[in-house]
Amino acid sequence: QFLIVIATIDYYTMSSPPPPATEEPVANLQLDSITDGSNERGIPIVKFLDDISAFCETFDPPASAELLIGAYSDLFAKFKSYEGSLSQKRATFIEKIPEIEKSLALVKHLQSQQDVDEPLVTRYSLADAVFGKAELDKSCGTVHLWLGANVMLEYTYAEAIELLDSKLTLARKELIEVTSDLGFTRNQIITAEVCISRVYNYDIRKKRAKLQSE
Repeated sequence: QFLIVIATIDYYTMSSPPPPATEEPVANLQLDSITDGSNERGIPIVKFLDDISAFCETFDPPASAELLIGAYSDLFAKFKSYEGSLSQKRATFIEKIPEIEKSLALVKHLQSQQDVDEPLVTRYSLADAVFGKAELDKSCGTVHLWLGANVMLEYTYAEAIELLDSKLTLARKELIEVTSDLGFTRNQIITAEVCISRVYNYDIRKKRAKLQSE
């Protein structure tokens, strides 16, 4: 492993071009320069460039088109990555909420049947399309809830209903927020794409004008 690391370092050292003797000053373009605040959950708002020439002149030295395209492209990539994360999170909530609703309905049904003398017969899922028939003991008044991470706890009917109800309320609230943030993020992606296109076209027009003047 040691020899491989040394060889890798030598390869990149030998293949890297020598630094230029003199470097031209570059505009200091930070994230705040191309964003305009954020939403209530801290997601940045992409700044739309209405007057690109005037925006470039706000930096010292003036920002180049290549620098702006690079900055907006980086921001675009970050938003695309965040979009994927939000989409996955939204899909998880969409899958989990019906499961919580079913569990809550089942516990409420058990609680309503606790004092009924008739036995409660149900079917357990043993495998795909394979079920086992069983009779439940309602008189104990407790259920076991699977909390994940190899954790299962025993609750009374009232405790289980309170827990599942709170989990369901929180999941629905977070689903609404994630859906809103996903739409907001996609709008920022569109804005970033439009800005990249506008800066590129601005640079083409600027170069053409310069060639015609010469």
